[in-house]
Amino acid sequence: MPTYKIHLPILLTGCVLLVIAQACSRPEEKESEPVVPVQTIAVQKGLVSRIIRAQAILHPVNQAAITPKISAPIKQFYVNRGDRVRKGQLLAELENRDLSAAAVEAKGNYDQAAANLRHTTAAALPDEIAKSQGDVRSNKEALDAARKVYESRKKLFDEGAIPRKQLDEAQVAYIQARTLNEVAQKHLESLQQSGKEAQTKAAQAQVEAARGRQDAAAAQLQYSKIYSPIDGVVADRPLYAGEMTSSGAPLLTVMDVSSIIARASVPIDELHSIKVGDDATITAADGSVERAKVVVVSPALEPNSTTAEVWIQGRNSGAHLHPGATVQVAIVAETIKDALVIPVAALLPSQESAGDMVLVAGPDSLAHIRKIDVGIRESDKVQILKGLSQGEQVITVGGFGLQDKTKVKVGTGATKEE
Repeated sequence: MPTYKIHLPILLTGCVLLVIAQACSRPEEKESEPVVPVQTIAVQKGLVSRIIRAQAILHPVNQAAITPKISAPIKQFYVNRGDRVRKGQLLAELENRDLSAAAVEAKGNYDQAAANLRHTTAAALPDEIAKSQGDVRSNKEALDAARKVYESRKKLFDEGAIPRKQLDEAQVAYIQARTLNEVAQKHLESLQQSGKEAQTKAAQAQVEAARGRQDAAAAQLQYSKIYSPIDGVVADRPLYAGEMTSSGAPLLTVMDVSSIIARASVPIDELHSIKVGDDATITAADGSVERAKVVVVSPALEPNSTTAEVWIQGRNSGAHLHPGATVQVAIVAETIKDALVIPVAALLPSQESAGDMVLVAGPDSLAHIRKIDVGIRESDKVQILKGLSQGEQVITVGGFGLQDKTKVKVGTGATKEE
């Protein structure tokens, strides 16, 4: 049997050629497309609010810088700085011994004037009035006598017992007596009216003047006692007992901090959407939040600026908000109940030229870039005005850097964007 020698290099070369021939004989396979895992959320209707945020300075809801109306040494303070006080509470007293004496004197003068008025009202008529009354009585008697003479002579004249001349003389005397009686009556009435009224009016004027001096003295005495005009806290008490009060300088300052007012400067382009009564919040530096309401929207701009002042008033629970502090306010300027909303996370990075866009996961398992118009923006959601319909699925996780019509797989395994 013959033997054959096989060389190894020739064998290896043949195997390689065989593998190549088999590979060339297979049909060409198509390269598979990558599938990107994403997470989506449906476009839905919900409530969205326009929130206007600004810095604000706190002020008390009410404040009284109490300035005394008289200048006198301070006799005593009844409160200290930081004390809570009530409306009408006595806070301090000034030296008032001289004012007390003046008030007692003024009261005595008033009592004397009042007694004089009572005496004048009840007193007898003056002598002149008494004399006039006597004149009236005598003239009345003379008139009666003249009338009787005239009536007697008229009867005799009618009977032909006396001449006409005697009747005429009696008639003239009767007319004169009647005239004198009327004059006397009017004179008495005039004296009774004018004389008594004049005396009464003079006495009444003295009483009124005395009452005015008494009220003035009592007011001066009252001014020496300092009362609180409001409920609140004593915020300042710059003087001490024994010191002299200064005209126009506050003796005490009382603040009502049960409620607080935050005064914020709001740009004019946002001012039109704010109105009195809008809900708001006040956030302090320590993170505490108080609910509040807009109470004032200034109709005028602040000097040399394009902002206007808005006042937000809220309760000061626990008195942790202090006047003069800086806080953050958030005003709910507008609320829409049935707006189309999506999470802010669904918005693609903004490009000014392209506008706002999102990625929509379509039923064809492809991601489609969609241009949208947005309205109100909140911290976690945004209102859709145009470009999306309720129920469409927008990509919220895994869409960063995806191209239009990229194949995606919706599920829970997507990795959040870095």
